[in-house]
Amino acid sequence: MPEIAEVRVVRDTLKKNILKKKIKNVRVLYDNLIVGDAREFERKLKGCTFENVESSGKWLIFKLGEMSILSHLRMEGKFFYVESSTEMRKHSHIVFEFEDGMELRYDDVRKFGRMELVKTEDIAESPSIKKLGFEPDDSRLNADYLIEKFADKKMNAKVALLDQSIINGLGNIYANEVLFATKISPFRLAKNITKKEAESIVAESRRITDEAYKMGGSTIRSYTSSLGVTGHYQDVIAVHGKEGKPCKVCGEPIKRVKIEGRSAYYCEHCQK
Repeated sequence: MPEIAEVRVVRDTLKKNILKKKIKNVRVLYDNLIVGDAREFERKLKGCTFENVESSGKWLIFKLGEMSILSHLRMEGKFFYVESSTEMRKHSHIVFEFEDGMELRYDDVRKFGRMELVKTEDIAESPSIKKLGFEPDDSRLNADYLIEKFADKKMNAKVALLDQSIINGLGNIYANEVLFATKISPFRLAKNITKKEAESIVAESRRITDEAYKMGGSTIRSYTSSLGVTGHYQDVIAVHGKEGKPCKVCGEPIKRVKIEGRSAYYCEHCQK
């Protein structure tokens, strides 16, 4: 699943391609990807112009004047910007046709992604956005905030870092990397995290996601160069996907366990 770094890269690439593009027509080929009525989605967007593309954590926000599209890529969602004559891919489910003969196509092999049309003025109050916590580089994300959020959480540190209502945008890859960088075991209870450790989580979340963003994200399985961008952060990843390989710090083999259905990669020696 694309995380904050990858979504920001997609956002930036989309901005280079579709800003000021007027929508001639919209075709929704799989209605379940749309929150609400798919025909209304098509009708209301016809004639609109992409004015900006923003993001919040794992969400893309397409602004089209009075209306905006909230888009979550989930596991396999990808955008392709192509000429209208380009052969349709098997998993292209939403097509935005532009007046200049180009198209923006949304592909989703597993069909888990979602798009929702909302009034631009109501974005902040949208249930999808309102529940989100702070992004790693938000100045409001600090140790006191984390300690307060963790205080009543009967969950381990790994699960807490995946909670989008706490830190907005961290997913499995970067949660594993942050815990390794802070030397915190994924099994530690969140409520037992100290203020010093919380400060470290804040700092490493910012450092790691910023570095990943600058390197184009992590091209691992579902996140690929659909818009001509290939990430390279996977080249410097410390633990994620490294099961059995030596820890870059101590040399002990990296472990992998399932925690609430998600793979946690960690060093048993460094993250006691």
